[in-house]
Amino acid sequence: MANETMRIFFPLKIVTYPQGEFGMEDNPIQMTSSEALAYEEAILAAIAKENRQFENDRGLAEYIHDEALSQKVHSLYPSVEIVGGELWGVMTAGLKESLSSKETAGLLDFICGQNADGFGEGLEQRPIKTPEGEIYISFWNDSDEYSIKPEQEFKQEPTGQGMQFNM
Repeated sequence: MANETMRIFFPLKIVTYPQGEFGMEDNPIQMTSSEALAYEEAILAAIAKENRQFENDRGLAEYIHDEALSQKVHSLYPSVEIVGGELWGVMTAGLKESLSSKETAGLLDFICGQNADGFGEGLEQRPIKTPEGEIYISFWNDSDEYSIKPEQEFKQEPTGQGMQFNM
């Protein structure tokens, strides 16, 4: 079982197709992370539904192909969390033992790939229904501002600096 936890944060991309007079609008609107706070419960429910599809208790860790990293990372589960009045993506890794800096970099690369092409791609293709319309959440975006950071580094960034993490 896991002895320690590592949390990794990244920005979200959230778009909405508002409900118009005659149904869903055709033009998506990108929401800010602070606007998305109103949909936190619906987003968490959608992620929980996705997480139930894992075949064992390892979550995304079952897809880690690096054998040494796979032995140290017992579990890896995606979620979202409010940080400083904004909604952020977070992956929680259950570790059997501490990771070296090289292993941490490998885990970050793996998460980035899962956000772009794995779990994140599947999640972003499923609408989350709200009274105002449908929203789509992506754990990935190709902007220059996209970054993926362990919690300690994230807290030191201007975005995360001095912010309280709601648990």
